[in-house]
Amino acid sequence: MNKNDSTIHPPIQSKQHQPLPAAQFAARILLIAIGVTLEAVALEIFLVPNNIIDGGVVGLSIMSAHLSGWPIGIFLIVINSPFFIVGYKSMGKTFTITSACGVALLSFMTTLFGPIHRFTSDPLLAAVYGGIIMGIGVGLVVRNGGSSDGTEILAILFNEKTPFSVGEVVLFINIFIIALAGFVFNWNSAMYSLIAYFIAYKMIDITSEGLQSSKAIWIISDLHQEIGDALNDRLGRGVTYLNGEGAYTGNDKNVIFTVISRLEEAKVKNIVDSIDKDAFLAISDIHDVKGGRFKKRSIH
Repeated sequence: MNKNDSTIHPPIQSKQHQPLPAAQFAARILLIAIGVTLEAVALEIFLVPNNIIDGGVVGLSIMSAHLSGWPIGIFLIVINSPFFIVGYKSMGKTFTITSACGVALLSFMTTLFGPIHRFTSDPLLAAVYGGIIMGIGVGLVVRNGGSSDGTEILAILFNEKTPFSVGEVVLFINIFIIALAGFVFNWNSAMYSLIAYFIAYKMIDITSEGLQSSKAIWIISDLHQEIGDALNDRLGRGVTYLNGEGAYTGNDKNVIFTVISRLEEAKVKNIVDSIDKDAFLAISDIHDVKGGRFKKRSIH
């Protein structure tokens, strides 16, 4: 399973980067191990017994195992290996090592869980719960800087030589692979596989970005000082005043910037509306917040 989102693509690392401390690296490997264990549970107990596949190398491995009768784990290693070898220079040593460990462990865990009887024979239930568990597992792997699927590396290499983005290449590859399930199994399997894929897609977001989503707020108002004070006093949020200029009028504008939790969005709108009904308010999702005065506060 891979996702066409910048959050799952590790930064290209320079050879001069210092390696992670041993304890931090061990913790990362442990969390990746938990993630791939969940992936193996999703595959062997929900998806594979019901002829439902995932995208990427995992999907190719499931179909190859079905056609050959060999274990999935063998194909996970064989198909992934060239991608990690080719991608070593561009992706960095730490990413390659953690990803290789993840793939090796996923191969072992699928073999370990293989004899366990499937939890359900209902393909819809298998697609839903298999997708949920798979997404959580992949999200843990992604959040800790690894990958259990080499097609993402292939997409990055294609991106360097084609006009398509990494996300577009990943999406094209996965649509093609899931479509193959219609020929290898049947078209019902392909459609259930698509359901599982999109459920896992959303669960990766939740796991890799966290349940407590945050919002970035921009407010333009002549009463910026009053609004800023109210946000500070009533929500306990620090605000930053930015200097701007209206493109049409050329007049100076004061812009308020702050970050809030998702639950505080309605409260912010009420505060702004009560002070200046004509204020311009823009809200966007952000994936990560660190430092400053961003802390959980009670809403009052």
